Amino acid sequence: MFNRLILLAAVFALGSGVVNAHGSHGDDQPPSNDWATRHMSEEHHIGSFDAPSFFTLHDYDNSGTWTFDEVRKTYGTDHETNKGLSESQKSEAVRKVFDLFDPGNTGFIAREDFIKAINAGTRLPDVGLGPGHHGDIEYEYEIHHFEKYHGDDATEEELTHPEDIEHFRQHDEEELAQLRVEKLEELQIVEAMIPPKFRRN
Repeated sequence: MFNRLILLAAVFALGSGVVNAHGSHGDDQPPSNDWATRHMSEEHHIGSFDAPSFFTLHDYDNSGTWTFDEVRKTYGTDHETNKGLSESQKSEAVRKVFDLFDPGNTGFIAREDFIKAINAGTRLPDVGLGPGHHGDIEYEYEIHHFEKYHGDDATEEELTHPEDIEHFRQHDEEELAQLRVEKLEELQIVEAMIPPKFRRN
């Protein structure tokens, strides 16, 4: 994961590089006039970027356009911090982004339209969904907790914060679920145990 952060920083940090101060994990910050800067600082630890690099980083399928689902992901609509919002509230928040960056009402945001709008002074709005948590659980744990409170030389014995315990509990649950699936896959079907009405003739 640390290699991924280094790669992101090398590719997208243009001037001042990676931000040294870590953004808070709390979503109680006031709305930002420049949500993209908050997002890049808190979610990617990148302090200097431009519109093309921001767009590319969040063009998850490398299609040159942002779909509704990609904007939802970037804004972290399905993260647990937004679980109290209804689907209509989430969709309305994302619709605000499209209203600004999809002038032709095409249903997607083209890279060229995004860059043109940014150059004209339009900014990604803070729609009240927080900084845009959109990484997997490993990424979110490392960028919002491990890097802030631990470090590369942290030992297992030092990982005792509630966030550490919860993170490893989730890992244990995933491993147990995987083991259950593997055990089920190992079970052989004994034809004699299948009721006759379900057997092939």
